[in-house]
Amino acid sequence: MASSSLNSSRGSNSWTPKQNKQFERALALYDKDTPDRWQNVAKAVGGKSAEEVRWHYEILIQDLINIEAGQIPLPNYKNSGNNERLMKNLRL
Repeated sequence: MASSSLNSSRGSNSWTPKQNKQFERALALYDKDTPDRWQNVAKAVGGKSAEEVRWHYEILIQDLINIEAGQIPLPNYKNSGNNERLMKNLRL
């Protein structure tokens, strides 16, 4: 998920796959208009403060901007014969 170098500058950068999934679900549940959004997301994730989940979100947004701008290269997977079809489906 959020893998930017911004991780090291604030909060804990150790997120388990389970916490990331809970984070994604909480973002879908608590939108930008939800009062106390980050407190609610933090409760849903567990083990993270409101500031940590807000910062995790900011990193996620920056990563998405970089991906859409083509600044993050696509991985170079071993040729499996289906790579061209798969890569076509991955394009944003």
